[in-house]
Amino acid sequence: MIKNLLRGFSALSLALVPLLSSPAALAAPTAEVITLADAVGLVKVVEEDRTGYTRTKFKHWNSGDDSSDGCNTRNEVLLAEAVVAPTVGAGCKLTGGAWTSYYDGQEVSSAGSLDIDHMVPLAEAWDSGASAWSASRREAYANDQGAAVSLVAVTARTNRSKSDQDPADWMPPSSKAQCRYVGEWVSTKLRWGLTADDRELEALKVYSEGPCEDTIVRYTPAP
Repeated sequence: MIKNLLRGFSALSLALVPLLSSPAALAAPTAEVITLADAVGLVKVVEEDRTGYTRTKFKHWNSGDDSSDGCNTRNEVLLAEAVVAPTVGAGCKLTGGAWTSYYDGQEVSSAGSLDIDHMVPLAEAWDSGASAWSASRREAYANDQGAAVSLVAVTARTNRSKSDQDPADWMPPSSKAQCRYVGEWVSTKLRWGLTADDRELEALKVYSEGPCEDTIVRYTPAP
């Protein structure tokens, strides 16, 4: 009887060893910190294809990172990015507060005047690889708060001006924001393993080799 128990314990211990000693089990993914030029060089070039795209294939907004706070992803991002915290009422209704829309440098004092922009728009993500993802991975992308740059609170006007365009066709109207924007765009593409088309990559190279050569990109691969 004792021998059988010992054998069982030994087998269980051996089964646990790979789990306990596995690097993936012991450590979270390490953030990569590289120059913008090097980061741009890591983005693969693939022809884009929008066949089959609809926004409904990216479920958002979901219950956010904290499902117990009563706030969806949109409101959690607004709370995280507020420079003056709003009051949170029933149903996560936000009143008061203040934000800075970095795309255009505008100060905003009403949550309703802000959009939550996907740094790499949903349509662009679809074109760049997300069409092959599962529905759950597209939902994770559309609600990604694991990286501070994936979702950003900006004025509705600038978000709608941007629409689904990449940096070859649209840049923030504030020149002071453009290097930050390019860095965050590339960071998001690398985080999610998204590709770029030729025009987009050439535009990114122009910034990385010119006015934004000192920009640093930080990214952690998405789970």
